[in-house]
Amino acid sequence: MKDDRREGIDIHEEAAILVGVILPSTVADEGDPLRELAALAEAAGVQVAGRLLQQRVRPRGRTYLGKGKVEELAAMVGMLKAKVVIFDNDLSPMQIKSLEEDLACKVLDRSELILDIFASRAATKEARLQVEIAQLEYTAPRLRAMWGHLGQVTGGAPIGVGTRGPGEQQLEIDRRLVQRRAVQLKRNLAEVQARRTREVSTRRDEHFTVGLVGYTNAGKSTMFNGLTEGGAFEADMLFATLSTRVGSWNLGGGNNVLISDTVGFIRDLPHHLVASFKSTLEETVYAHLLLMILDVADPAAARQFETVNRVLDEIGAVNQPRILILNKVDVLRTTVHEGRVPGDTLDAWIESNPDAIVTSARDGEGLELLTNRVLEQMRGEMREVVLEIPLSEGKLVDLVEKRTDVIDRDYGTSGSVVIRTRIGRRQLEVLMAGGPHFTADGLQGPEALAHLWPDAETFRMPRVPPHLLLHPE
Repeated sequence: MKDDRREGIDIHEEAAILVGVILPSTVADEGDPLRELAALAEAAGVQVAGRLLQQRVRPRGRTYLGKGKVEELAAMVGMLKAKVVIFDNDLSPMQIKSLEEDLACKVLDRSELILDIFASRAATKEARLQVEIAQLEYTAPRLRAMWGHLGQVTGGAPIGVGTRGPGEQQLEIDRRLVQRRAVQLKRNLAEVQARRTREVSTRRDEHFTVGLVGYTNAGKSTMFNGLTEGGAFEADMLFATLSTRVGSWNLGGGNNVLISDTVGFIRDLPHHLVASFKSTLEETVYAHLLLMILDVADPAAARQFETVNRVLDEIGAVNQPRILILNKVDVLRTTVHEGRVPGDTLDAWIESNPDAIVTSARDGEGLELLTNRVLEQMRGEMREVVLEIPLSEGKLVDLVEKRTDVIDRDYGTSGSVVIRTRIGRRQLEVLMAGGPHFTADGLQGPEALAHLWPDAETFRMPRVPPHLLLHPE
């Protein structure tokens, strides 16, 4: 008999039951453990019809859930006419197979749901390649263990959550062909990523770069649009942005920086996606400055903050300053008024992070202060410096005249101009990136920087307020 659990179902008509097994190691929202899974399901276009939770010391081997809960879940599937059951846990192939046999409907785990969302949102060639590789590596081995027949699925067809997207072009193939396809895709992706790496490196050498980072749906794209000429897609949903967008941010006084809006982070992001999207995150790794956008109105803000810091550490974005942005303060005021979050939430974050900036990207609140802070970071610690620049470097002379505080200048007979100016460390680094065509206090390159700023600049990492820590020591 043909098994059509994963074929021919319009995603917008699917009713789903959300399931969570809470283990001693589970990190979830205490008030609503399935809140984030529900948001993911909504982002995938699924209609949530019911929920089921179970607390266990360890998962049951065959079905993850206990036997009694599986029977209860089967009854819910029949009563609610659910077409899909989505777990907030990662299941093994055999567990998915066993559950689908017991429940007579499609079963997805958290990772496969996230993969499906990425498949539906992938708009660029790079993103499509990344998603297809992740789906092949994650989904194909599981499908062979989950059912005997493998139907053909055309990329992009809206045929149900967990089945669409460029990663499932032909499922009726063996593992050898899947591996061959993955190898070819990785070659194609490597070519795209090599170009991106060169572009990122060039931008960093020629401009001061700022990266927007944060949990998914923290307001990064709204912030990006408020600081630049816009163009980033905004939506109150998880993973609204999957591809990097770079724009010019005018800080005033002829000073511009390049700011990038990248994919948001989330807890338990499938490791295949982390690996595939590594090049997308290069904008973050190589940025001069990171703006950590935190939805301070979210009850799970502390956990999200920890997740973002952990992912930044994992991808190697550890060598640049981070400014904490406490965003959605307008929403926070409403939730405090309604009693949904403690009234001292904002004060607690500010007390632990006195340099944090309070903003509402939607209303524009705090963006001027943020602009001034970034300008300070771009300039760095100011010093009075004597620059000697060859007259042939007219563009360099023009940059110094326009973007630094010139005190005096002298056009000598040696074919150079001597300019005394106040300049920031990072401004001087940017000028030097084009090559050692001038001297600063008679020195070039790293020697000049070491002479002018002998003490390395340090910055204080943002912290979670102590009473908001999920796992206080």
